[in-house]
Amino acid sequence: MAKLRLEIALGILISVLFMGLSALPAQAGSLDGVDGVVEANSLVCPVRFQLRFPERCRPQGERAKLNELASKGLLPQRPLPLMRLEESLGDLPFYYVQSKRKDGTPLYTSLQDALKGENHYRVIDPGFVFFSWIERYDQDNAVAYMIVPGVYVRGDGMARLNAPSYKGMAFSRTPSQTFAWILTQTETSREPGLNQPKTGRTVYRFQIVYVSDSREVDGWVWYQIGPDEWIEQRRIAKVIPDGTRPAGVESDRWISIDLYEQTLSVYEQGQLVFATLISAGLDGWWTQPGIFQVYKKLEADPMAGSFTADRSDYYYLEDVPWILYYDQSRAIHGAYWHNGYGYPRSHGCVNMSPFDSHWIFNWAEEGTWVYVYDPSGRTPTDAELYGAGGA
Repeated sequence: MAKLRLEIALGILISVLFMGLSALPAQAGSLDGVDGVVEANSLVCPVRFQLRFPERCRPQGERAKLNELASKGLLPQRPLPLMRLEESLGDLPFYYVQSKRKDGTPLYTSLQDALKGENHYRVIDPGFVFFSWIERYDQDNAVAYMIVPGVYVRGDGMARLNAPSYKGMAFSRTPSQTFAWILTQTETSREPGLNQPKTGRTVYRFQIVYVSDSREVDGWVWYQIGPDEWIEQRRIAKVIPDGTRPAGVESDRWISIDLYEQTLSVYEQGQLVFATLISAGLDGWWTQPGIFQVYKKLEADPMAGSFTADRSDYYYLEDVPWILYYDQSRAIHGAYWHNGYGYPRSHGCVNMSPFDSHWIFNWAEEGTWVYVYDPSGRTPTDAELYGAGGA
């Protein structure tokens, strides 16, 4: 009898202990390096916990919707693993002016001749013309600029230029999700499609968003960037982080240029370390796809040329900064003359903001691999269609 009573008492004790343990909160595994405590009846289970223990996350009603958003990475939205960039990278060693003169821009060998507009020794053809300058002179109701020691240009017909301030992002590790830049201010839609109701939320140029889903509607791809928020493909430029070394690249350090998205990504040891918007070649002056290597680095260099018989596309660009030549005359370089990153703008070169071109100039070296591709297949790959290229 005593033995029976002992067995009953032990049974009751074990039952009480089991009930107490089952009431404790479940312990989640490490989530991005952070150990957390998860309650089984919380509104949203962390993604990894939900996938491993779906029975602990309520699937009914609002819980089902929230769990669906969590599984897509929309909730909770974690910040990108960014690294601080030195602001001094945006400092240019030059000041610039643009010539608006329709009859060409005369150059002078003395300050007095420039101020008077007499005895020029050369005329730069009209077109897309920019000068860098060292000194500015304002005398006798006239303005002149020294563009190199002993060479001057008159100030009339000149517009002083403020260099663009846009900059990309550096990462401490590869982001876990696809991310994108907004290219143009727009109001998001509640569903994919041109005639869908709007959300009332506006996104702005250069704003960063996560991309969690995509759907094709009437020939256009729409991207989900938030709960019940969609945006059409022409208004966004995305990066899908992928540290897989491209075929033909023979190093763990390379630059990837996506011509369809107009983005540039930098990889090192399989990790995404930098990404930004670019402006590559326009139709007819395409940036050539392929595998290349940087063969020359220059802190600054002039670029000039024309590709049409009437020279209507003539350009003259002094002191283009932070240049990485990689494919004949095609180069990755800073573009101080526009802020249109995210759209094709060049004669074949890869335009970057001065800030971004300075960063990548410091990172790259002669021999660095450059992988240029167009996932849409729209850019021609026939080498015979490509000349030397240009800015």
